[in-house]
Amino acid sequence: MGSSNTGEKKDNSGNNAAVDGGDSSNSELSEPKPSVFSDGEKVLAYHGPRIYEAKIQKAEIRKKEWRYFVHYLGWNKSWDEWVGADRLMKYTDENVQKQQELKKKQGADKTQRSGRSSQTKPKGSTEAKGDNEDTKINGNAGRCSKTIVFVAKGKKRKGDEKESFSAEKLIKIQMPSTLKKQLVDDWEFVQKDKLVKLPRSPNVDDLLKKYLEYRTRKDGTMSDSVAEILNGLRCYFDKALPLMLLYKKERQQYQESVTNNVSPSTIYGAEHLLRLFVKLPELLAYVNMEEDTRTRLQQKLVDLLKYLQKNQSTFFLTIYDGKGNDN
Repeated sequence: MGSSNTGEKKDNSGNNAAVDGGDSSNSELSEPKPSVFSDGEKVLAYHGPRIYEAKIQKAEIRKKEWRYFVHYLGWNKSWDEWVGADRLMKYTDENVQKQQELKKKQGADKTQRSGRSSQTKPKGSTEAKGDNEDTKINGNAGRCSKTIVFVAKGKKRKGDEKESFSAEKLIKIQMPSTLKKQLVDDWEFVQKDKLVKLPRSPNVDDLLKKYLEYRTRKDGTMSDSVAEILNGLRCYFDKALPLMLLYKKERQQYQESVTNNVSPSTIYGAEHLLRLFVKLPELLAYVNMEEDTRTRLQQKLVDLLKYLQKNQSTFFLTIYDGKGNDN
């Protein structure tokens, strides 16, 4: 597994494969080597120093090499990514043993210190800082958790609350394609040192109030469950923003804009609220909910996303002007 230092890569079957830049006089005419992995195959994937279970979603030839789009099993789709064959291993007993030995070796120290699972997240495009931040948000936002599951009045399941969450516990929030593009554009603007000017109008508070008014008109009555979910979302947003929803280049702007204990939901807008939806499945996985509770909550969160999509031109910026605030 991994690349060598001899100018060659070895695939997972042990065969040598020429790297880009080698003798390619007839490369355009030659057939590409067969793919080592197939669509839908369960594999083991390196991400940083750890090995995770993953599934091949699709495979393509890019720059004369096979590239694989993988989903890390048990993790939100936001971690899905393209990887090379050098980061993948066949799912065999031998390789699973290698995974367990590596996990035990690297996680022993953290387990002794915290008493929690030693598994860390794969890093994504947003600069989340791992399990400690998830714990801090959920530990400090118990009211958020209780509020957001009011919708179904679900009972807590018995069991250890420190149990690490699984794929079955994750609330799946389907992001509309236009909002996915919004997230990509958001990331690209920040990388170019272009930030959302603050304070935003409408801000997150305004947006959630408008959605509640919309649902009230559509349903013909004020829904207590919707109002409670929105209060929970606002609470999560205020807690999560400084810890999980900001890129490094935005942190100075945050320090300058969020002062005197003001709520971030009155300063930031739809651009940063959308980032919360990427993290929300992981955050809510720590909340014990019955399956029907989880299903109802999922439906209401998806409905809010559809509302954002429908009003995308109203709520979202198309251009980020620069680094400064509106002050």
